[in-house]
Amino acid sequence: MEWREDGILLKVSRHGESAAIIEVFTEKHGRHAGVVRGGASRKMAPILQPGAQLDLTWKARLEDHLGSFTVEPLRSRSVQMMASRETLAALNAVTALLSFSMPEREAHAPLYLRTIAMLDMIGDGPFWALAYLRWELALLEELGFGLDLARCAVTGTSENLVYISPKTGRAVAAHAAGEWSDRMLPLSPALVGKGDGSDAELLDGLRVTGHFLTSQIAHSLGDRPVPAARQQFVDVLAQRLCNT
Repeated sequence: MEWREDGILLKVSRHGESAAIIEVFTEKHGRHAGVVRGGASRKMAPILQPGAQLDLTWKARLEDHLGSFTVEPLRSRSVQMMASRETLAALNAVTALLSFSMPEREAHAPLYLRTIAMLDMIGDGPFWALAYLRWELALLEELGFGLDLARCAVTGTSENLVYISPKTGRAVAAHAAGEWSDRMLPLSPALVGKGDGSDAELLDGLRVTGHFLTSQIAHSLGDRPVPAARQQFVDVLAQRLCNT
Protein backbone atom coordinates (compact mmCIF):
# COMPACT_ATOMS: atom_id res chain seq x y z
CA MET A 1 0.00 0.00 0.00
CA GLU A 2 1.28 3.47 -0.87
CA TRP A 3 -0.01 7.01 -1.31
CA ARG A 4 1.46 10.48 -1.64
CA GLU A 5 -0.01 13.92 -0.92
CA ASP A 6 0.53 17.12 1.03
CA GLY A 7 -0.52 17.40 4.64
CA ILE A 8 -0.41 19.46 7.84
CA LEU A 9 1.69 18.08 10.67
CA LEU A 10 -0.43 17.80 13.83
CA LYS A 11 1.65 15.92 16.34
CA VAL A 12 5.07 14.29 16.82
CA SER A 13 6.07 11.69 19.42
CA ARG A 14 9.33 9.84 19.85
CA HIS A 15 9.37 6.18 18.82
CA GLY A 16 12.34 4.16 20.02
CA GLU A 17 15.81 5.66 19.92
CA SER A 18 15.77 7.51 16.62
CA ALA A 19 12.32 7.29 15.02
CA ALA A 20 9.18 9.35 15.53
CA ILE A 21 5.49 8.73 15.05
CA ILE A 22 3.80 11.66 13.35
CA GLU A 23 0.14 12.46 12.91
CA VAL A 24 -0.89 14.50 9.89
CA PHE A 25 -4.09 15.90 8.38
CA THR A 26 -4.46 15.47 4.63
CA GLU A 27 -7.14 16.24 2.06
CA LYS A 28 -7.73 12.70 0.79
CA HIS A 29 -6.67 10.53 3.72
CA GLY A 30 -7.79 12.63 6.68
CA ARG A 31 -6.01 12.28 9.99
CA HIS A 32 -3.30 9.70 9.47
CA ALA A 33 -0.35 8.42 11.52
CA GLY A 34 2.89 6.73 10.59
CA VAL A 35 6.51 6.24 11.56
CA VAL A 36 9.30 8.49 10.31
CA ARG A 37 12.67 6.75 10.41
CA GLY A 38 15.23 9.11 11.89
CA GLY A 39 12.42 11.46 12.87
CA ALA A 40 13.94 12.10 16.31
CA SER A 41 17.22 13.37 14.86
CA ARG A 42 18.45 16.95 15.05
CA LYS A 43 18.28 17.15 11.27
CA MET A 44 14.56 16.40 11.26
CA ALA A 45 13.64 18.57 14.24
CA PRO A 46 13.22 21.83 12.24
CA ILE A 47 11.07 19.98 9.68
CA LEU A 48 8.78 18.10 12.06
CA GLN A 49 7.17 21.12 13.69
CA PRO A 50 3.38 21.14 14.25
CA GLY A 51 1.66 23.23 11.61
CA ALA A 52 4.30 22.54 8.95
CA GLN A 53 3.14 21.72 5.43
CA LEU A 54 4.77 18.48 4.28
CA ASP A 55 5.04 16.40 1.13
CA LEU A 56 4.17 12.95 2.49
CA THR A 57 4.63 9.45 1.12
CA TRP A 58 3.04 6.70 3.21
CA LYS A 59 3.85 3.02 2.76
CA ALA A 60 2.66 -0.13 4.53
CA ARG A 61 2.41 -3.81 3.69
CA LEU A 62 -1.29 -3.83 4.57
CA GLU A 63 -3.77 -0.95 4.63
CA ASP A 64 -4.59 -1.30 8.34
CA HIS A 65 -0.92 -1.22 9.42
CA LEU A 66 0.61 1.87 11.02
CA GLY A 67 3.01 2.19 8.10
CA SER A 68 5.86 4.63 7.59
CA PHE A 69 6.21 8.12 6.19
CA THR A 70 8.92 9.76 4.18
CA VAL A 71 8.58 13.52 4.37
CA GLU A 72 9.82 16.57 2.52
CA PRO A 73 9.24 20.11 3.79
CA LEU A 74 6.98 22.35 1.73
CA ARG A 75 6.33 25.20 4.12
CA SER A 76 7.39 25.89 7.69
CA ARG A 77 5.01 28.09 9.62
CA SER A 78 7.19 28.25 12.74
CA VAL A 79 8.49 31.79 12.18
CA GLN A 80 4.97 33.05 11.47
CA MET A 81 3.58 31.38 14.59
CA MET A 82 6.41 32.41 16.91
CA ALA A 83 5.60 36.07 16.27
CA SER A 84 3.46 36.31 19.41
CA ARG A 85 1.86 34.30 22.19
CA GLU A 86 -1.48 34.63 20.41
CA THR A 87 -0.34 33.18 17.09
CA LEU A 88 1.49 30.29 18.74
CA ALA A 89 -1.51 29.56 20.95
CA ALA A 90 -3.79 29.60 17.90
CA LEU A 91 -1.60 27.09 16.07
CA ASN A 92 -1.51 24.82 19.11
CA ALA A 93 -5.29 25.00 19.42
CA VAL A 94 -5.85 24.08 15.77
CA THR A 95 -3.49 21.12 15.70
CA ALA A 96 -4.74 19.83 19.06
CA LEU A 97 -8.41 20.08 18.09
CA LEU A 98 -7.84 18.29 14.78
CA SER A 99 -5.88 15.51 16.47
CA PHE A 100 -8.59 15.23 19.12
CA SER A 101 -11.72 15.33 17.01
CA MET A 102 -11.09 14.07 13.48
CA PRO A 103 -11.87 10.42 12.75
CA GLU A 104 -8.79 8.46 11.77
CA ARG A 105 -8.23 7.96 8.03
CA GLU A 106 -11.50 9.62 7.06
CA ALA A 107 -11.31 12.31 4.39
CA HIS A 108 -12.72 15.75 5.22
CA ALA A 109 -11.54 17.77 2.24
CA PRO A 110 -13.58 20.97 2.87
CA LEU A 111 -12.24 21.28 6.41
CA TYR A 112 -8.70 20.52 5.25
CA LEU A 113 -8.81 23.32 2.68
CA ARG A 114 -10.36 25.68 5.21
CA THR A 115 -7.64 24.79 7.71
CA ILE A 116 -4.91 25.62 5.20
CA ALA A 117 -6.50 29.01 4.53
CA MET A 118 -6.96 29.73 8.23
CA LEU A 119 -3.40 28.77 9.18
CA ASP A 120 -2.08 31.07 6.47
CA MET A 121 -4.15 33.93 7.93
CA ILE A 122 -2.88 33.61 11.51
CA GLY A 123 -1.09 36.80 12.49
CA ASP A 124 -2.06 38.56 9.24
CA GLY A 125 -4.00 41.74 10.01
CA PRO A 126 -6.20 42.62 12.99
CA PHE A 127 -9.05 40.16 12.38
CA TRP A 128 -7.37 36.79 11.97
CA ALA A 129 -8.77 35.59 15.33
CA LEU A 130 -12.26 35.97 13.85
CA ALA A 131 -11.17 33.57 11.11
CA TYR A 132 -10.21 31.14 13.86
CA LEU A 133 -13.70 31.43 15.36
CA ARG A 134 -15.23 30.72 11.95
CA TRP A 135 -12.90 27.73 11.66
CA GLU A 136 -14.26 26.27 14.91
CA LEU A 137 -17.77 26.68 13.50
CA ALA A 138 -16.63 24.83 10.37
CA LEU A 139 -15.15 22.05 12.50
CA LEU A 140 -18.48 21.59 14.29
CA GLU A 141 -20.33 21.62 10.95
CA GLU A 142 -17.98 19.10 9.35
CA LEU A 143 -18.49 16.63 12.20
CA GLY A 144 -22.28 16.91 12.11
CA PHE A 145 -22.77 19.38 14.95
CA GLY A 146 -23.29 22.61 13.03
CA LEU A 147 -25.18 25.51 14.59
CA ASP A 148 -28.41 26.86 13.06
CA LEU A 149 -28.30 30.62 13.57
CA ALA A 150 -30.45 31.89 10.70
CA ARG A 151 -33.90 31.73 12.32
CA CYS A 152 -35.48 31.49 15.75
CA ALA A 153 -36.10 27.89 16.77
CA VAL A 154 -39.36 28.92 18.51
CA THR A 155 -40.99 31.45 16.17
CA GLY A 156 -39.12 31.10 12.88
CA THR A 157 -38.30 34.80 12.74
CA SER A 158 -34.92 36.04 11.55
CA GLU A 159 -35.20 39.27 13.57
CA ASN A 160 -33.72 40.12 16.98
CA LEU A 161 -31.83 36.85 17.38
CA VAL A 162 -29.81 37.23 20.57
CA TYR A 163 -29.60 33.76 22.11
CA ILE A 164 -28.53 30.22 21.23
CA SER A 165 -30.05 27.12 22.80
CA PRO A 166 -27.25 25.25 24.62
CA LYS A 167 -28.97 21.96 23.80
CA THR A 168 -29.87 22.31 20.12
CA GLY A 169 -27.45 24.95 18.84
CA ARG A 170 -30.34 26.88 17.30
CA ALA A 171 -30.91 30.62 17.51
CA VAL A 172 -33.63 32.07 19.73
CA ALA A 173 -35.17 35.53 19.47
CA ALA A 174 -35.16 37.82 22.52
CA HIS A 175 -38.94 37.75 22.97
CA ALA A 176 -39.12 33.96 22.56
CA ALA A 177 -36.66 33.01 25.30
CA GLY A 178 -38.97 33.93 28.17
CA GLU A 179 -38.00 32.56 31.54
CA TRP A 180 -35.23 30.50 29.92
CA SER A 181 -33.19 33.52 28.88
CA ASP A 182 -30.71 33.16 31.73
CA ARG A 183 -29.93 29.61 30.57
CA MET A 184 -29.21 30.57 26.98
CA LEU A 185 -25.86 31.21 25.32
CA PRO A 186 -25.23 34.62 23.77
CA LEU A 187 -25.52 34.87 19.99
CA SER A 188 -22.45 36.96 19.35
CA PRO A 189 -22.51 38.99 16.12
CA ALA A 190 -19.08 37.49 15.41
CA LEU A 191 -20.72 34.09 14.87
CA VAL A 192 -22.78 35.38 11.94
CA GLY A 193 -20.30 37.77 10.35
CA LYS A 194 -21.70 40.90 11.92
CA GLY A 195 -20.63 43.35 14.63
CA ASP A 196 -17.41 45.30 14.89
CA GLY A 197 -15.06 42.37 15.40
CA SER A 198 -14.24 43.41 18.97
CA ASP A 199 -12.45 41.11 21.40
CA ALA A 200 -15.59 41.00 23.56
CA GLU A 201 -17.68 39.71 20.64
CA LEU A 202 -14.94 37.27 19.70
CA LEU A 203 -14.77 35.85 23.23
CA ASP A 204 -18.57 35.52 23.37
CA GLY A 205 -18.39 33.56 20.13
CA LEU A 206 -15.63 31.31 21.46
CA ARG A 207 -17.69 30.68 24.59
CA VAL A 208 -20.41 29.28 22.33
CA THR A 209 -18.16 27.12 20.17
CA GLY A 210 -16.36 25.92 23.28
CA HIS A 211 -19.66 24.80 24.78
CA PHE A 212 -20.47 22.69 21.71
CA LEU A 213 -16.95 21.34 21.39
CA THR A 214 -17.52 19.91 24.87
CA SER A 215 -21.20 18.97 24.77
CA GLN A 216 -21.18 17.52 21.26
CA ILE A 217 -17.75 16.50 19.99
CA ALA A 218 -16.14 15.56 23.32
CA HIS A 219 -19.33 13.85 24.46
CA SER A 220 -19.45 11.79 21.25
CA LEU A 221 -15.89 10.65 22.02
CA GLY A 222 -16.79 9.30 25.44
CA ASP A 223 -16.62 12.62 27.30
CA ARG A 224 -12.90 12.98 26.76
CA PRO A 225 -11.71 16.46 27.80
CA VAL A 226 -11.27 19.06 25.08
CA PRO A 227 -7.51 19.68 24.63
CA ALA A 228 -6.13 22.25 27.05
CA ALA A 229 -4.48 24.09 24.15
CA ARG A 230 -7.87 25.37 23.08
CA GLN A 231 -8.60 27.02 26.44
CA GLN A 232 -5.06 28.37 26.58
CA PHE A 233 -5.71 30.24 23.33
CA VAL A 234 -8.94 31.68 24.71
CA ASP A 235 -7.11 32.74 27.88
CA VAL A 236 -4.46 34.57 25.84
CA LEU A 237 -7.17 36.47 23.96
CA ALA A 238 -8.98 37.29 27.21
CA GLN A 239 -5.75 38.66 28.66
CA ARG A 240 -5.46 40.96 25.65
CA LEU A 241 -8.95 42.29 26.40
CA CYS A 242 -8.02 42.93 30.03
CA ASN A 243 -4.93 44.87 28.97
CA THR A 244 -6.80 47.27 26.69
